[in-house]
Amino acid sequence: MVESNATCWQGFVFLGFSSFGELQLLLFVLFLSLYLVTITSNVFIIIVIRLDSHLHTPMYLFLSFLSFSETCYTLGIIPRMLSGLVIGGQAISFTGCATQMFFSASWACTNCFLLSVMGFDRYVAICAPLHYASRMNPTVCAQLVGTSFLTGYLFGLGMTLVIFRLSFCSSHEIQHFFCDTPPVLSLACGDTRLSELGILILSLLVLVVSFFLISVSYAYILVAILRIPSAEGRRKAFSTCASHLTVVVIHYGCASFMYLRPKASYSLERDQLIAVTYTVATPLLNPIVYSLRNRAVQSALRNAFRGSLLGKG
Repeated sequence: MVESNATCWQGFVFLGFSSFGELQLLLFVLFLSLYLVTITSNVFIIIVIRLDSHLHTPMYLFLSFLSFSETCYTLGIIPRMLSGLVIGGQAISFTGCATQMFFSASWACTNCFLLSVMGFDRYVAICAPLHYASRMNPTVCAQLVGTSFLTGYLFGLGMTLVIFRLSFCSSHEIQHFFCDTPPVLSLACGDTRLSELGILILSLLVLVVSFFLISVSYAYILVAILRIPSAEGRRKAFSTCASHLTVVVIHYGCASFMYLRPKASYSLERDQLIAVTYTVATPLLNPIVYSLRNRAVQSALRNAFRGSLLGKG
């Protein structure tokens, strides 16, 4: 399917931020800094959770996999974007573009499902605390994580096939810095309505269904919290969910705006700036939010920092 398109063009060219002119060097420094902080902080979260026995619970297991997924998502997009800021317009083959779209869509979908799993974990912890250990046992946790990744890959494959069944014979310049579905779809020739509908349906299934599951979990959590007699008890129960809720709101806000819209409302230059939010800023949000708002993670980070200092001493 990809090879048949290659009879028209051998691939695409990313225009990236070429319209920003001399500001590209400033953007390179900014995005490189954010990228390094994102990779370092997510990897550090994974290592700390792995080494600190106090964090060997389902909640932090899911957090470590979310950090892993965010890291992979970033690695598949940002390095090419950074090189484009230095070198200029970059070519990518049809196969390369399809591969990048598959992995970026797969990791993005996986993140949604992992956030749903984390919401379910908080539901069990607050609404059925006496059964938490039995219901969230290692086997169940492994099944939930495995299902999230497998389902994410299947949806990523579906989105990629829907886009690359089309022909691309009019233009090969992508006004973007990676092979995202809206800018690639805008280059297709012929009738794209069926593909637009397919992308919309797949996006709805991922975003709406996963967000619905999170909403149901938090509806039960809210009822359970309101039944707690003491204000301190309610505050403590809600604080265990605050970090997750913050990540959910920003993650779903950006993703919904980008993918739950008709093609007619696309604005490639505006969407490119919004894409920076969920490809550069959002992956950084996960470790920052959990580091600032979660006492257990804060304690583990302090212990790890002290241990490194003692090791040097």
